[in-house]
Amino acid sequence: MGQSAAPRIALTLGEPAGIGPDLCLAIAQQPWEASLVAVGCGETLRARAVELDMPLELISDDGNAEPHRPGTLRLADCPTAVAVAAGHLDQRNAQAVLDMLRQAGQGCLDGVYDAVVTGPVQKSVINDAGIHFTGHTEFFAELTGAPRPVMLLAADNLRVALATTHLPLREVADAINEPGLSEVLRILHRDLRARMGLETPRILVCGLNPHAGEGGHLGREELDIIIPCLERLRAEGLDLVGPLPADTLFTPRVLEGADAVLAMYHDQGLPVLKHVGFGHAVNITLGLPIIRTSVDHGTALDLAGTGRADAGSLVAALHSAIAMVHASRSQ
Repeated sequence: MGQSAAPRIALTLGEPAGIGPDLCLAIAQQPWEASLVAVGCGETLRARAVELDMPLELISDDGNAEPHRPGTLRLADCPTAVAVAAGHLDQRNAQAVLDMLRQAGQGCLDGVYDAVVTGPVQKSVINDAGIHFTGHTEFFAELTGAPRPVMLLAADNLRVALATTHLPLREVADAINEPGLSEVLRILHRDLRARMGLETPRILVCGLNPHAGEGGHLGREELDIIIPCLERLRAEGLDLVGPLPADTLFTPRVLEGADAVLAMYHDQGLPVLKHVGFGHAVNITLGLPIIRTSVDHGTALDLAGTGRADAGSLVAALHSAIAMVHASRSQ
């Protein structure tokens, strides 16, 4: 894409029976300084627009990068196997969900799109269809050949990345090692600069144990792994603070001046993040050769087709993707 062209953003509908189509229709009613391309089933979008009484003109995507016109959506059609009923899962449509993700991701790799913003998927119905699927993050990592994707969630001025993601708690300590932690911190530092325009990002690092190990009395991971890792990376020029006790790290005084926090495990950092910003938080995958953002919530099958779904998180995810495209172009 040209530097002056409006960013072309692929919007995947996610689980077609969920609120993903509703959210895409909601943001389609607003003006955007980006070209929005819905990657998903056109018939599902048309039917849901009628159900929700929303104006919709679907335009076959011709590759142009013109700012979005309210009431329209460019379409890269990815039909479902069977007709979709809002709120009712159907295993026969599971493959179509993966097809839209593959089409959007490959389009980013090929330069057709500048970024992909993903609607929520229902992992259970994909797995019930006999397809192994652990999530968007892992899917895009495999598609793009990224060796280590890093999950980061952002809300307001708080950004929280994870050293480990979806692991049982009893496995977390064994998963914390110096090579892996170093790689995550380098990726976080690099993408905060390249994708978010932060020239010298300051990163606060949580300890793994209560009180960051209390000098070894509550666990030795800080002494044996985390502190040596941080010291080596500081010698490379990274601005890292820690390891800090997680119970006090997330206080305003400690967070002041920080650009991101690295939590050691999922439920160490994300409850705080979601308390601050649930409904408008953004899930961002770092470490990929493409830009990918997503909503912070699930498919909400009970809200699909009712007109009561809140598009706040998708709006925030789209704003973040557009900002990341502009930051990347300015490098």
